[in-house]
Amino acid sequence: MRGRKPAAEVMPASVKKLRCAVYTRKSTDEGLDKEFNTLDAQREACEAYIASQRAEGWVPVRDRYDDGGFSGGTLERPALKRLLADIEAGLIDVIVVYKIDRLSRSLMDFAKLVEVFEAHGVTFVSVTQSFNTTTSMGRLTLNILLSFAQFEREVIGERIRDKVAASKARGMWMGGKVPLGYDVANRKLVVNEPEAARVRRVFELFVETGSGVETVRRLQAEGITSKSGKLLDKGDVYKTLNLRTYIGEVTHKGNIYRGEHQAIVPRELWDRAHAILQVSPRARAAQNRQHAPALLKGLLFGIDGRPLSPTHCVKRGKQYRYYVSQTVLRHAATDIRDIVRRVSAAEIEAAVVDQVRALLRQPEVVVGTWLAARKEAPDLTEGEARDALHRLDPLWDELFPAEQARIVRALVERVIVGPEGADIRMRAEGLTGLVRDLGAMAPAARSAAT
Repeated sequence: MRGRKPAAEVMPASVKKLRCAVYTRKSTDEGLDKEFNTLDAQREACEAYIASQRAEGWVPVRDRYDDGGFSGGTLERPALKRLLADIEAGLIDVIVVYKIDRLSRSLMDFAKLVEVFEAHGVTFVSVTQSFNTTTSMGRLTLNILLSFAQFEREVIGERIRDKVAASKARGMWMGGKVPLGYDVANRKLVVNEPEAARVRRVFELFVETGSGVETVRRLQAEGITSKSGKLLDKGDVYKTLNLRTYIGEVTHKGNIYRGEHQAIVPRELWDRAHAILQVSPRARAAQNRQHAPALLKGLLFGIDGRPLSPTHCVKRGKQYRYYVSQTVLRHAATDIRDIVRRVSAAEIEAAVVDQVRALLRQPEVVVGTWLAARKEAPDLTEGEARDALHRLDPLWDELFPAEQARIVRALVERVIVGPEGADIRMRAEGLTGLVRDLGAMAPAARSAAT
């Protein structure tokens, strides 16, 4: 009898071999770097249980299925997915866990798992809650335990939500993406002054222009970026304008509380920006066009060399714009021949814009512009120069009026009007800068269209 193994360790030849997989889980990754952590403790208990069932043919599989730092409220866990794949491949007969909620805390999710287990003839065992899912009593016990596990999870969720609400009511920052203008120190928002200046610049430009598109264009021209270093776009601007964190407040489910952090945008500037935001974008665009500077101001002259000044009148509630000769204004009683007294602003501006557009389509202008631009950009190709100049046509109507005026001033040196028509003199050197600028304006115009 000496040297003979204990009876419990002997597996009769008639006993079917059952491959057992141990699954462990912990909701957080706290403490997982220790030499012996909670996942190890769960695994040790499960392996001891498997060893106690060796006479029944239970043997552990070599693979480990450990999910550290994953919630039991979801099935999106890497080790669990591997476990399910091995079950479907027919590699596992029994799943062993320390407690039922290690596998899932959701009754609905667990029901899905049990269906998979039953479809592949797999038994589920909890070493601290003895039952067998192949019997009706075992399934009843399982559902009761899962109901309590889900109840516990919901209670924990309610406690967390209540804590967040109470903390925000006290003005505390509860984590998340740190907004531009702030850093985090000791779990509190502290002002990052260089970034705060960028935030204030967003508000200042929006109040000045009344346009999100123009604000974006000027911000990008100034090289103002987000925390990640990306140039601010239209979405960034509107998120910034609506974030109450910047005036020292905290919001939670529609409620507003005074925050613990310091404001970086003056209340008066915030109120002015939001007064503009109350007006629809279309209405703001109409207002901007109405108050925009005259397109040809300072560029339009009579044949006598004197300028024509912009003016307007209102008839029956409709505004009419004109350019009026300074010679006529100063010598109203004098009969001055061959002088254009006034010209319709809409007509002369449209004529100049059409001339500019036609000019940019001429092949010799494209080539000349490309050759001149290569002095500053040696890598620029003729095709890129042509595409940039041709881009003006579809972009023009989307541009902010001030931007339209800037382009005209860059390209037009002088417009002389007389009885025979208008003589438009262009600036050849302005085309080089236009090639460079149009590339930057295209994204802003596309954002405006959307």
